[in-house]
Amino acid sequence: MLHISRPRTVTTIVELRDVVRDWRRAGDLVALVPTMGGLHEGHLSLVRTARRRAKRVIASIFVNPTQFAEGEDFEKYPRDEVRDAELLANAGCDLIYAPTVSEIYPDGFATNISVKNITESLCGTHRPGHFDGVTTVVCKLLNQAQADYAVFGEKDWQQLVSIRQMVRDLDMPIRIASSPIVREADGLAMSSRNRYLSEKERKIAGKLNRALFASADHIAHGIDLERVLEACTKALLTAGFNEIDYIEARDSANLNLIHTLEHGKEARIFAAVRLGQTRLIDNVPIERTGRAG
Repeated sequence: MLHISRPRTVTTIVELRDVVRDWRRAGDLVALVPTMGGLHEGHLSLVRTARRRAKRVIASIFVNPTQFAEGEDFEKYPRDEVRDAELLANAGCDLIYAPTVSEIYPDGFATNISVKNITESLCGTHRPGHFDGVTTVVCKLLNQAQADYAVFGEKDWQQLVSIRQMVRDLDMPIRIASSPIVREADGLAMSSRNRYLSEKERKIAGKLNRALFASADHIAHGIDLERVLEACTKALLTAGFNEIDYIEARDSANLNLIHTLEHGKEARIFAAVRLGQTRLIDNVPIERTGRAG
């Protein structure tokens, strides 16, 4: 039986940069995959994407307290370092960076990175301060790792667009890559928070992506956008979702709200819904795929 050794784990910036410096001396390209742990196949797909772009892959595991609002699930957010390390080893990760909160936010830390406009809609409306926490910690992780690439998942599309904007604005010498949403057998987008769902809720949750794909297909074939989104909202509430934070169509590149589908522009439907105590997000492209679930 083949034995796969676990990647080395470092917890300090000094250790991280020592390893990266040795890789660079050997001429190796380096890719970073930032995560908050609680890993699943979606995260592992990011590692494999990183592996295709660089010889060396770092996965960071850090549950960032500054992106959780009061009353959110910071304390109960899934944490399983041993399992995460095993999964990362099998996915081809070379190094795990698992800093403490004090390593990321030492005493006296007073800087905040805020990306305007892009972060003020969608999840930004319903989670005040969330994206400032995200962009600040990602900025720090990118600077700490000094990698050539960083890979993010397309499920958190608003986060992806925000990080790309930040990297451009701050002239950061790193390329941002993305990896498509990985879905369960019924189409539910994989998320660490899916484990919060009860058996009954899990059956309902799979209806979210089907409603979104059907709506995107209707819009792509010329049905009035506003009418489609209104029908989608009603269908999800009827299906058993407790609350709809938003279901909106927006420009894929800048997240501007759209009311009609313009030729030559890429657009997506974005949704955030609540099911029991769990908040689920998803997004799908509006294109002529013929897919409805």
